[in-house]
Amino acid sequence: MNPASAMGFMRGLTFPGGQQPVIKGEGVYLRYPRVADFAQWSVLRSESRDFLTPWEPSWATDELSRGAFRRRLKRYQRDARMDSAYAFFVFRSSDDALLGGCTLSNVRRGVTQCCALGYWIGERFSRQGYMFDAVKALIPFIFRTLALHRIEAACLPSNEPSKQLLVKAGFRQEGLARRYLQIAGEWQDHLQYALLADEAKLG
Repeated sequence: MNPASAMGFMRGLTFPGGQQPVIKGEGVYLRYPRVADFAQWSVLRSESRDFLTPWEPSWATDELSRGAFRRRLKRYQRDARMDSAYAFFVFRSSDDALLGGCTLSNVRRGVTQCCALGYWIGERFSRQGYMFDAVKALIPFIFRTLALHRIEAACLPSNEPSKQLLVKAGFRQEGLARRYLQIAGEWQDHLQYALLADEAKLG
């Protein structure tokens, strides 16, 4: 699928609800967030707060409220319609438990054909391979359905699990971006990784 037809395909989907991509992987599946996910999402994020906040931007005071979640969904819908970002929740196939989320942000078309991959996982599901399986399942969607050429990812130098995940998924480290993102209220250096379409094992 060429970039123009890929954008038309994605814009033809209804977000949220209705027709939407469900991406299946080994023991996990990814789909677009829905209003009905709020209860699982708020519990998982709340119980994982201390685990997640060292790696994320500072949380808003109403971060876990239903209103904030609805605004989040509206932003996801707008971003998908504009082909600028795509957000997915990750679920366990065996019992539909919400495990975490993956976001494809900063989608650039034209001569770049690139996006940035981000992800998070609840503390009780960490270090069990679920996020690797989710990223592995998402890669063909990025290169085939969205017709992108390059996936970028960044992580803190101290985030060993994330570094290991990216390398295992085929990403190559490309360098260090100084004070790249504001994480936990501070501008922090990040290691930059990337995966190209012709390097990926799409099966």
